[in-house]
Amino acid sequence: MTTTLEQANHSDLTAMLTQASVEVSSSGHQLDDLREHFAQGLDVSITFLPGDNYLHNVETASALRRAGFNPVPHIAAREIHSRAALDDFFRRLGGEADVARILLIAGDVAIAKGPFKSSRDIAASGLIETHGFARVSVAGHPEGHPYLDAPQVVKALAAWRDWGAERQIGIDVVTQFCFETAPILNWLGDIKVAAVDLPVTIGLAGPASPATLMKFALRCGIGNSIRAVRNQIGRYGRLLTETGPDEVLRGLSAAPRAATGQVRGFHIFPFGGLRKSARWLSEHASAQNP
Repeated sequence: MTTTLEQANHSDLTAMLTQASVEVSSSGHQLDDLREHFAQGLDVSITFLPGDNYLHNVETASALRRAGFNPVPHIAAREIHSRAALDDFFRRLGGEADVARILLIAGDVAIAKGPFKSSRDIAASGLIETHGFARVSVAGHPEGHPYLDAPQVVKALAAWRDWGAERQIGIDVVTQFCFETAPILNWLGDIKVAAVDLPVTIGLAGPASPATLMKFALRCGIGNSIRAVRNQIGRYGRLLTETGPDEVLRGLSAAPRAATGQVRGFHIFPFGGLRKSARWLSEHASAQNP
């Protein structure tokens, strides 16, 4: 039987979907779909993939701002060629796109193209404070970090918490997507025990075919929960159905409220396209407010 607290947790988490953030590529080719299917005022991340030119990211951030969205550019440390380039990137983001929040990642290349090997190197540059960014998001990895063990991951997040407090910059965590709830709840439990009381945005894989989800899961290094997608492929065939993050959302909603207390929102990775993600979000909003 569903308890009143479980119902309240489900209601709270589902309500957060109305403000779920999404992401677009630095090319800006998805802006028409974004304007058509998403409300203004949402946070929209801008990916920084290997080989991207940061000037394109600035152009896309500016276009998002003009369209009424809040651009949240990814800063891929290993893609930045020099301190001067980072300074110019930050200056343009603030001046041309009024960016207040950035998301720091190491980047997908193994060898740094400049002096920055990690997101902490970006922080150590002092340029975040110089350019006045109010919020910094860092990545969370519920299924494990490719280069750090679990205690090191928690220690790194604690260091970010302390860095933000010292500089009066808001720090939050945006997680990688998973296909099962257990890794997310276990990870939330680990950081709670360690008193890493940072706000957390849970990454959700938007609706897509199991084959598409598998492709992105392998590219992003998703761990054990990839078996959930394999089961979908085995049960329904590679292209016969689309899989959304319903099971993950149900699992989080069914968890004790205390277990998800740090969750402040959701981020949709629109692997099947922005239209499908928008439709999924709309259906859940309708269910919440029939």
